[in-house]
Order: sequence, then structure tokens, then C-alpha cells
Amino acid sequence: MRAWLLGGCLSLFLLAQEAMAGTVLVVGDSISAAFGLESSQGWVSLLEKRLAEKGYKQRVVNASISGDTSAGGLSRLPALLAEHKPELVIIELGGNDGLRGQPPAQLQQNLASMIDSSKEQGASVLLLGMRLPPNYGARYITAFANVYSTLAAEKQVPLVPFFLEGVGGVPEMMQSDGIHPRAQAQPRLLDNLWPTLEPML
Repeated sequence: MRAWLLGGCLSLFLLAQEAMAGTVLVVGDSISAAFGLESSQGWVSLLEKRLAEKGYKQRVVNASISGDTSAGGLSRLPALLAEHKPELVIIELGGNDGLRGQPPAQLQQNLASMIDSSKEQGASVLLLGMRLPPNYGARYITAFANVYSTLAAEKQVPLVPFFLEGVGGVPEMMQSDGIHPRAQAQPRLLDNLWPTLEPML
């Protein structure tokens, strides 16, 4: 009888722990959608594996779509928040805004709204910064990069200044299009955000 009670208590404890474990929601573009790769090779899948290996119970939901912009992410976010009720939202957007030459002020406004909406739902936010190739001109590149640092300071959210550090612009790390990281670059992407992400878990 005692063994049965202990077993029942243990099961309830494990169920309670599982229920307490939150969801990590990734809202991104092709960089997080593992464009040109098997989804299992992408950094989001590698994140899921690392969490399990380190004993974290969080579930990872990858809501990234190739080609998405900050406007697209903003429009999709309310439904994602309502469905998944994440404890942490990772925002990896802006690259397509920049490549299309959209105004940095619009990018900043969209990302700010995403951060605000996530916080209003009780989620923490991790912002992944992007940078543009030099051919976009120094003025535009600087204004684009400043969006992320400005938002991180204003909204008091952790920031990875350049998510593609050590990958972007490195030929052996990029696919033939020069935009999307290869499979061998995915662990580096995860390592780029992990020191900032882990304390938030």
C-alpha cells in the first residue's frame, strides 16, 4: 500500500513539474525555419535537444516562416500567444525588412509592438539582432543595426546583437545564395544565443 502511495505521489509530482514547464516560442524567418535544410538540422531543433540534455522541461514551438518580415510576425503573433501561452518568446525578424530596404523606423515599431504584446501576455522576450551586408550603404546599415540596440534598451529585453556572428559573410558557413546558413553553421547559431538565453529559462 505504501509503495502504491509513493508511486502515486511521484507520478503526481512529475505531472505537476511537466505542467509547470513553459513553452519557448520562436517567431522568425528563414534563418529559424531552417531554409534549405532538414528541419531537424536547424538551430531551433538543436535548441530543443540541448534543453532536454540539460534537464530543462520547456517545450519549443517553432513558428518561423521563410520570407517573413516584422510586419508578418506582428500580424501572426496574437494567435500564437493565445494558442501556446509561452513563457518566453524569441524574436528573430528584420532581415527581410532590411533586404527589401524597408524603413528602419517601421521595423522598430513592429518589433516594439511584438515585445509589448508578448510582455502583456506574461512572456519574457529575447531579441535576436541582425545586420546587413555592406552594399546597403553605411547610413542604412547603421540605422538598421541601431533598431535592435535601441529596442533592447527601451523595452529592457535581452539582446543578442548579431545572431549570425561568425556565420554571416563566411562563405563556408553559408549556402550558395550567400543568405542562408548551412547545416554546419546551425550549432554556432545556437551557441551565439545560448549564453543570453539560458539565464532566462
